[in-house]
Parts: sequence; C-alpha cells; structure tokens
Amino acid sequence: MTVIRAVLTDIEGTTSSISFVKDVLFPYARKRLPAYIETHADHPDVQHWLHEATKEAGYVEASRQEVIELLLRWIDEDRKSTALKALQGMIWKDGYEAGEYRAHMYPEVAARLHAWRGEGLHLYVYSSGSVPAQKLFFRYSDAGDLSHLFSGYFDTETGPKRDKGSYERIAEAIGERPEHILFLSDIVEELDAAAAAGLRTAWLLRPPLTVPAKAKHPAHTDFNTIQP
Repeated sequence: MTVIRAVLTDIEGTTSSISFVKDVLFPYARKRLPAYIETHADHPDVQHWLHEATKEAGYVEASRQEVIELLLRWIDEDRKSTALKALQGMIWKDGYEAGEYRAHMYPEVAARLHAWRGEGLHLYVYSSGSVPAQKLFFRYSDAGDLSHLFSGYFDTETGPKRDKGSYERIAEAIGERPEHILFLSDIVEELDAAAAAGLRTAWLLRPPLTVPAKAKHPAHTDFNTIQP
C-alpha cells in the first residue's frame, strides 16, 4: 500500500461547516466592504486587488463605486474570485482580531490534525479562500490556534480546485509524489481532479449527508475513520 506522507485538506464542508462561512463570514464582509474600500483605497494591497477585480470583470476602467457594486454582486453569487477572496480576508482579519467570531471546526478535527502531525505527516490547506484568510481561519478557530500544524497553504492563485493541473502544481510545490498525498474534500469534482493528478482522496460527507452504497472516492462522515 502506498505510504501517505502529506495530507492536503479543504476547509468548507471538510474541516468546518459551510454555514459558518455562509452565515457569518460572508455577511460580515458584505456589510463592511463598501466602507472598508473607501477607507483603505490608498493601501497598496487594496489597490492591487481592486485593479485585479476590474481586470477580471473585463472593465477598461471603472469608478470605485462600480467596483464596490461588482464585488458585492460577486459575494452574493459566491464567485470564486481571487481578488474578492483577498479583500474578504482583509476584512475578516479585523473581525477575528476583535473577537467578533471564531472559525468553526468539527469536533474531531483538531485532535486528528494533532495526531497526524504527531505521526510525522505534513499538513497543507487548499481552499478557495485566500491564503491569509486560511491562516486566520485556523489561528482563530474555536478549537484554539491550529495554524502551527500546517506546513503550507494554497488558494486559487495556484489554480482552480477542479483542475488537475492545480494538484500537480501543489505536489511539485511541497516536494511529494502525488501518490503520497491524501486530499480531503466534500466536493466530488475536486476529488476527481486530485485523483486525475495521482493523489489519494477522501470524500467527506458530513451529517445529514450519508455515505452512498457506491462511491467514486473513499467516503467518510468524519476525520476519525480516515487512515492516511
């Protein structure tokens, strides 16, 4: 049996509930985005991502208000825009640091991550949220600071999560052969792409979802049944 040396995990629906992101983080960023952009418009990082959003939308030029309205629409559409995710992460940082919320973790996740790290496995994150947002998520989790357990983070700047090439680039970046990496996700299309790149996979089906009789990928209702 192939030895697993690294675990690459998704966040939403995998380590953490989708509802926390949808019902807490997204509304928090949406409410504060217009004022945040107005008050941080001269910040180089904000300027960069506003420019990237304008470019992504295909605008030759756009007013600040037009870009704000564009970003709000993308939030409502749950668009996987790297520029939007970066700006959301900046806004979420304020909320985490102010103690307005803590990132949700499923009950068994922290213990399993600690155990896997203790067994010598290297842990990585691959999520559509920006790398800074991912680091905040695990630093300010309701299970404590878990950020030190991870050796690296990847977002959509690496590539789309349903693209085989993204997983090939991640394997190269972390210096492991694909077959030595186990990818955890709740999205079949992401698992399909990872498997096509040669990674091992684990499909998370959190309750009330149930494991089908026939599954394309090894299926689990929590981390405790995953044996890397």
